[in-house]
Amino acid sequence: MRLPRLPIALLLFGLVLGLAPMAHGQTTNSPYTVVVPVTDTSAAQRSQAFESALGQVLVRVSGGQDLSSKPGYPEAVQNAAGIVKQFRYQADGGNPPTFTLTVSFDQGAVQRLVTQLGATAAGVKPPLLLVVKAADGHVLTQEELGRLTSAVNKGGYQASYADPSQLPDLGKLADADPAALSAISRLYHTGLVLLGNVHGNSADWTLISGGQSQHWNTQGTDPNTLFAEAGQSATSRLGQALNVIATGDVTGNVWVSGLHSAMDYANLLATLRADPSVRNVATTGAQDDGVMLSVKAGMPLDNLVANLAAGGRVMEGQAHDGADATLRWLH
Repeated sequence: MRLPRLPIALLLFGLVLGLAPMAHGQTTNSPYTVVVPVTDTSAAQRSQAFESALGQVLVRVSGGQDLSSKPGYPEAVQNAAGIVKQFRYQADGGNPPTFTLTVSFDQGAVQRLVTQLGATAAGVKPPLLLVVKAADGHVLTQEELGRLTSAVNKGGYQASYADPSQLPDLGKLADADPAALSAISRLYHTGLVLLGNVHGNSADWTLISGGQSQHWNTQGTDPNTLFAEAGQSATSRLGQALNVIATGDVTGNVWVSGLHSAMDYANLLATLRADPSVRNVATTGAQDDGVMLSVKAGMPLDNLVANLAAGGRVMEGQAHDGADATLRWLH
């Protein structure tokens, strides 16, 4: 598999403009964009950064699949420069300065590469919202969560960051309260949240996915160790629920409650049909605020529920007669 080299004009353009400082707090919202630490601005470091960045993007775009064992993967990442759309350096202002390199890949080229590597088509997962409190109670900033962000990125997920002034009650959020999850969905467009409380050399963590909470504790000699372990654990737990590769289509009944209007119903159908694993949806019944849907999907329905809930518009619902899986619509 041979990929074209990045035109020298684009390299020079990125190098000249890329050393300008980025705006404070700027984040990358595209799954095709990755921020990679580099020790300098040399061509060798840049090439390694491109390879690392493409590896992360491939995991994201393939829905969390590990493609590294696929034939053609080593050559693909070695030629990562050939599908770079743009890149930009950022210096921290230290003496000597340290750098990060923001790399954006061409969306169409990445999708074609995923197909060429023989991966199953999958939707890009929503970001994982990080809400981590220090021992003094303040919510840590993006800059303070660098090691956690890096671990989350390496696990194939994007990270997003909370505005402390726009958060629901964190106790209710940790209990996966529907109103708190709905607020997170409206504000941050995700159903995946990692809550953390750091105290000394340990931290308590809560991962919210699919309207369910998982709790654990990490120990470490410093915050970076705590964050690295937490990021690895969180993405591993998400992968077990979300990164399911089906061997064939599954058809079953899905009950969805919490629909208060025709607009809710229309938005529900749009959400289902936008999921690449959903082959067909048909309404077979309705009662009170719920509908029964016949769904044909490319994965088991329990896993489909988990993937849909990750987007933040629905959560797993209570069991319902005649339903193989249940959802609750969030407002």
